[in-house]
Amino acid sequence: MFVFAALMFSTPAAQSPAPEAHRFVFLGSGRFAQYADLASLKVEGDGGRIRVLQVAEADFTAGGTAYWGGWSWWRFDCMRNEVDRLDFASLREGGEEGPATPDPAPAYVAAQGGDAFEMLVAACNPDDYDTDAVTLEDDVFCGPSMVF
Repeated sequence: MFVFAALMFSTPAAQSPAPEAHRFVFLGSGRFAQYADLASLKVEGDGGRIRVLQVAEADFTAGGTAYWGGWSWWRFDCMRNEVDRLDFASLREGGEEGPATPDPAPAYVAAQGGDAFEMLVAACNPDDYDTDAVTLEDDVFCGPSMVF
């Protein structure tokens, strides 16, 4: 079972910078919870690019460093049902991102039921999805992945 902690802000909201606008939709969970950020969607021909957030379980560490998860840019083709993960950038506890590491694997057909297929469906049909969260904090710490 994964349980995510709530963020605590020490500065008043009036002094905090505005959070980055997102349109997160929950794609599913397995080893990680996956969210497509439909605000990042860039349509190009029969497909485009989209950013996906994967959220790790609470207290996830690697090499002694705590991580919330990571971001990946994906290219997709709706007509061919193809996806291509372009990179991965870790998301450290506290929100520090990166650096991005390119993913050299070639594009592939997304298998129904897999994480990439769920992302493809959301990216190709964004109007069919309700927004689950609009900020990283709401998504990761208060969204539908809170317990799974």
